[in-house]
Amino acid sequence: MPNGLARASVRFRPASFAGSLVALLFASAIITACGVLLQTGITAHVVPQRYAHTPVVVAADPYVRITTGHGENRSTSEAALPGRGRVPAALAARIAARPGVAAAVPELAFPVRAGVTALPDLTGRPYGSAGIALPPGTRPLSDGRAPRSGEVVLDAASARAARLATGDRVTLTGPGGTAAYRIAGLAREGAGPATAWFADATADRLSGHPGAVDAIAVRPRPDTGTPDLARQVRQAVGDGPKVLTGDARGAAEEPGVTDARELFTGIGGSFGGIATFTAVFVVMGTVALATGQRAREFALLRAIGATPRQIRRTIATEAVIIAPVAGALGIPPGLALAHWWFGELRERGAVPDGVHLDVGFIPLTVAVGATLLSALVAGYAAARRSARLRPSQALGEASAARVRPGWIRTPLGLAALVGGTVLAGLAADQKGESAANTALGVVMCFLLAVALLGPLVARLCATLLGLPLRTRAAGAAGSLAADNSRAQAHRLASAITPIVMVTAFCGTLLFLQGTIRHVADRNVRDAVVADHVLTTTGPGLPAATAERAARVPGVDTAVGVLRTGTLHKVGDGLSSATALGVSGDPARLPAVLDLGVRTGSLAGLGTSPDTVALATTLADSLHAAPGDRIPLWLADGTRVRPRLVATYDRGLGLGEVLLPRSVVAAHAATALDSQVLVKEDPGADRSVVARRLAELGPPGTTVTDAAGYAATADRDQELNAWANTVMAAVLGGFAAVAAANTLVMTVLDRRREVALLRLTGTTRRQVRDMMRWEALLVAASGLLLGAVIVWITLVPIARGVTGSAPYVSPVTVLTLTAGAVLLTLTATALPTRALLRRGPLAAGVERG
Repeated sequence: MPNGLARASVRFRPASFAGSLVALLFASAIITACGVLLQTGITAHVVPQRYAHTPVVVAADPYVRITTGHGENRSTSEAALPGRGRVPAALAARIAARPGVAAAVPELAFPVRAGVTALPDLTGRPYGSAGIALPPGTRPLSDGRAPRSGEVVLDAASARAARLATGDRVTLTGPGGTAAYRIAGLAREGAGPATAWFADATADRLSGHPGAVDAIAVRPRPDTGTPDLARQVRQAVGDGPKVLTGDARGAAEEPGVTDARELFTGIGGSFGGIATFTAVFVVMGTVALATGQRAREFALLRAIGATPRQIRRTIATEAVIIAPVAGALGIPPGLALAHWWFGELRERGAVPDGVHLDVGFIPLTVAVGATLLSALVAGYAAARRSARLRPSQALGEASAARVRPGWIRTPLGLAALVGGTVLAGLAADQKGESAANTALGVVMCFLLAVALLGPLVARLCATLLGLPLRTRAAGAAGSLAADNSRAQAHRLASAITPIVMVTAFCGTLLFLQGTIRHVADRNVRDAVVADHVLTTTGPGLPAATAERAARVPGVDTAVGVLRTGTLHKVGDGLSSATALGVSGDPARLPAVLDLGVRTGSLAGLGTSPDTVALATTLADSLHAAPGDRIPLWLADGTRVRPRLVATYDRGLGLGEVLLPRSVVAAHAATALDSQVLVKEDPGADRSVVARRLAELGPPGTTVTDAAGYAATADRDQELNAWANTVMAAVLGGFAAVAAANTLVMTVLDRRREVALLRLTGTTRRQVRDMMRWEALLVAASGLLLGAVIVWITLVPIARGVTGSAPYVSPVTVLTLTAGAVLLTLTATALPTRALLRRGPLAAGVERG
């Protein structure tokens, strides 16, 4: 009987299950998209191209790892390097001494710019590695000979495009300097696109990190297999460097794979966990609402002798029928969302070309399974009361609205409320990234509290916000809406909760990102006091640019800024921070970059290379004061312990760590300056100085002002801002669909009530006005509760991240408010119009 009843219910009353189907479908889509991105982060790899003929590659570990605790409490944390790890060049000689090794070739790559615009940006390499991309025994040159000191070999395609030939001279600029080189030869196709090969010693000096190479390519002797070769190489290198074989070689060829893994794991894991919890949360609420609306049906079944077990089996069968179908229907839009998300990240340069989206069966199975389990649990919980009633009491209990709070929901709701408050308090004591990571956790706790305490909260909102509706201005419809909302608190709670979700998710993510952006823009605007800012469209400016700019007539101060990254320990884990390497006299830095020194003096950076200045928020999170030693890991994983000499306020948007350029240059991903900041002499002709400065750098160098620096800083933050906006759109959009779905379900369930109102003489207009007032009450309640959650969440977190109060954009506030009001009015008006199409007598008879 239960199975047949379930099939009949789905077949003959599809409208009753439409809301659940919609919620389950969208939940499946969200879980599918996040699961596919997570799987891509786990399996991401690049098929080796350059190392296709090199079976073993030695490269640095792309992660920094720290171990804390002892014994059973021992744990290891890791974080991806901000730059590229390198290995000592001398390691190649030790590897080459092994009996099975035919050659161990040091590999390095660095950006090179030409003095002629016809020649594109090149990749500089040592000529000793020119044959790595070619089969063994293939001569890399199509014309000329190997380069010597002061010479270069260009790839044939780039040389032809620039109309250059063997014997011509060309000026090239690398991280290590600028010089004129004679073209000694041209490389054949396949050796490498847009590449300049230098003599090995020249390439080592020009790379900007002499003595360190990106990787070592190892080729075997004819009688040595890959496993044996890898074993010998491991014995030679010892601990530290990684010995890579197979597809793992692609990570050495394309270091961006590590960043892509971290990105997809973060989106699919961290955000995916929140999104999945939200999806399941919405599904359970929608299914519980749909099941609760059928209380009279279950009561009737109990009255005619159905057992509690049969009721539960009926609900389980309905879930088995509906959930898998909805889960399967949600997979295509989920895959479409994952492909769109992946493509957008690739367009923004966050994903290497060799990485592809990995669509496997596991995320799809998890999506269908999660929707099925959610539907089962929600249906069981919603029908528990009806199934347990005695047959003689069932119809009477089902007809009466429940007033008393549940003895399970209320304690759990209070616990969630306390948990959210505690998390918000913990966030107030944290700084930077640690504080930001608690934001969604705080929101989820408060949302869970609102959902569990929904009837109590809804009754309170209806009492307070319903007062204006009882005035003469609102009329009879307003008074009726206020009384209805207060009497049917459970129904009001079902409608309010999704609006709270929309407001809380979108508000927290958008206002947090807006606060960070606002403070960063203000810091850049206040800190950059230079008259001129030199930037370039290429990879950067050579170190000598700042020195040459300082010698230009009319220039008082010129400081080069190398933008890189560092890692620092926070608790038992590692966190990243933007770092600036500054050249010249640090005492002159405030003339071009006023960071707002709080304690100490930036002049201390010039007393020793073993010094550092930190942003106040970072120093506070590390509990550091001037004079302390700060453990840091530079971009390539090198560990240092510089002495703190100063703290400053304007770190966000500029750099949270300030180091001498000489310390970070050899460890940065590229030893090139991002900008050169210039201060003029009093009375200097600005246009003349700008023209002379523009002649200093390679092609593509531009001279701008502080606004140009701000634009560059904005581009650096673009990916984070876009990611937060997408997260807000995904969570907020899903919550908005859930809100509309819930409102439609609650209105359509009021056929009996609307019919009774029409039979007592209420006009269509009065019914529409009543529904409109109720919709506005739902919107106001949801916006108010959501705003409270956003404010409680943002105040401590914004102070921890930025050191200031949250910045609330009026445009964002108006957009969220207008969206919530429009959503509630539309989702209420359309089903109300459908209910009013029938005459009052026909509707009442049909419902009865």
